[in-house]
Amino acid sequence: MTESLKNNLPPVICIMGPTASGKTALAMELCDHLPADIISVDSALIYKSFDIGSAKPTSDELEKYPHRLIDIIDPAQSYSVSDFCVDAKREIADIRAKGRIPILVGGTMMYFKSLIEGISPLPAADESIRAEINALAEQKGWQHVHSLLADVDPVSAERINVNDPQRLSRALEVFRITNKTLTELTKIKGDSLAGNVLQFAVMTADRSELHQRIEQRFNIMLEQGFQAEVEQLRKRDDLNEDLPSIRCVGYRQMWQHLNGDIDYDEMVFRGVCATRQLAKRQLTWLRSWKDLTWLTTNDPTNLQQVLSCLAKFK
Repeated sequence: MTESLKNNLPPVICIMGPTASGKTALAMELCDHLPADIISVDSALIYKSFDIGSAKPTSDELEKYPHRLIDIIDPAQSYSVSDFCVDAKREIADIRAKGRIPILVGGTMMYFKSLIEGISPLPAADESIRAEINALAEQKGWQHVHSLLADVDPVSAERINVNDPQRLSRALEVFRITNKTLTELTKIKGDSLAGNVLQFAVMTADRSELHQRIEQRFNIMLEQGFQAEVEQLRKRDDLNEDLPSIRCVGYRQMWQHLNGDIDYDEMVFRGVCATRQLAKRQLTWLRSWKDLTWLTTNDPTNLQQVLSCLAKFK
């Protein structure tokens, strides 16, 4: 990365890190010192009515620090990495056009990676083909669909679980649209994000502190009415446990509790464990990340570190 502005574009600041590490707080602090706007990079915050369990910023915080790409789709709708890249690039261009700095903050690493490095040229969804696959699944089961995928794309079939209907359907859909496998197409990279990209990761001083923050935050969500939030979602007849939205960490466990599958204490235990597993996966991504500057949760020097890096590109 050269220490100059590429194409005279304002740099993009990325604030990454595991869940509950303090990313959003730092992004808001940066907005107090910069002409900047925040873009959410979170696969749970995209859903409307997912407020408490997703740790969405409060209404007061959003009023003071508006976040783009929050509350953009209904929980019954699908939203792909490709959709995110299109939306994020549009928002970045809009912010830059105003001479302001885009701050991308969140923990969905695949979103970050695909946006920064470029995403494979996958086709847009074809509703008619998707409907055919769903009808086939209803008639013969998802195991049959999985076997069809294995015949044409054994690599994807090995990677995608039979109990993941969205990804399974998408992989077969891609082949039927393009006559090329998802494995082939994902080896092709699209355009990377233009201009300078400053990448930071926020993490606690040790893993035990992160685990404590995760448990504390989950309990606060419960106190704020997380159960009532999911009870409202369950009243809808178009939502079920197989949807990507309901599979979000925390929501799945609460859904299972309200179904009577597990008791309350088990729901809390599984919810906390699932969140910790999510944090572990996020850290695994970040350990191999290139051009990354690590920051420590609640370190008072974090702001100055980011501002100092930014100053090199002016």
